[in-house]
Amino acid sequence: MRLEAVLGIDVPVVQGPFGGDLSTVALAAAVSSAGGLGSYGAHLLAPERITALVAELRAATARPFAVNLWVPQPDEDVLPTEEDVARVRPYLRELGLPDPDTTGPLLPDFDAQLDALLAAAPPVISFVMGLPPAAAVAEARARGIVTIGTATTPAEAVAVEAAGLDVVVASGSDAGGHRGAFLRPVAESLVGTFSLVPQVVDAVGIPVIAAGGIADARGVAAARALGADGVQVGTGFLATAESGASAAHKAALHGPGAEVTVLTRAFTGRTARAQLNRLVAELADAPVPPYPAQSALLLDLRRAAGAAGDADLINLWSGQAAALTAPRTAREYLELLTG
Repeated sequence: MRLEAVLGIDVPVVQGPFGGDLSTVALAAAVSSAGGLGSYGAHLLAPERITALVAELRAATARPFAVNLWVPQPDEDVLPTEEDVARVRPYLRELGLPDPDTTGPLLPDFDAQLDALLAAAPPVISFVMGLPPAAAVAEARARGIVTIGTATTPAEAVAVEAAGLDVVVASGSDAGGHRGAFLRPVAESLVGTFSLVPQVVDAVGIPVIAAGGIADARGVAAARALGADGVQVGTGFLATAESGASAAHKAALHGPGAEVTVLTRAFTGRTARAQLNRLVAELADAPVPPYPAQSALLLDLRRAAGAAGDADLINLWSGQAAALTAPRTAREYLELLTG
């Protein structure tokens, strides 16, 4: 059974799930209603908010949609130190922001999030950064929920299939946003999309979704020629009218700086691909703490900078094909990808 049948969609295009404030119900619903699979990144949402989110998505579209969670990684439960706060304080003060509160839990409890999501039973649950618990995979299957895992290497794809998930995203290093490596360090897992996809196709028997550097119909055709059953597109949908990206972020995706992206830990403590701006450059060699500590330190800054239109202090997540994007609606973009 191939991808459209597994996911219940008309066209083999998945909108990449965005974390933070970048996902919106309007975007996910627009993609799903047009025949693709809309997605919503829920890793920062409290369990009760996840319950409400699934209800909102169901009300917004009658078609299948996906909700995404991040699987916790080990050794990331540290709190920021005073030195960490001092390192980012000048940027906070530029926008008139106080020091962040870093005394309490920095993230919602993953197990509680997962329990809430399984109880809400969205059509599809996707995971990144690792493998979900076996009991959760079994519960999803019992509830008729399709599960999608994310792999950055062929070995990770084999692990996703062995864990019993239904579909695997082969996420190449071209992709914008966070790298999801979980078997080896990120630096050892940077495989380009069009090297990764045929290896994953050969390694697993479940449907394969190609992701990373795909921004137009040519990229879709190339991924399909390499054996992918469909594609996942992030940056292109981030640039659409319905996404939660700030006006400054969207302008950057369409601007001259879109041709230069780097891998950075500056904004969250996890490696992510973003456009080069002042904060990324100035913190390039800084010993920032791991996720979620660094993310918590800069959360208010990212939001305030977006509202102020200050692209030098925004996390400009961007894939390597961002220069191929343009302002349009999600439906128009989906039609371009599949036309």
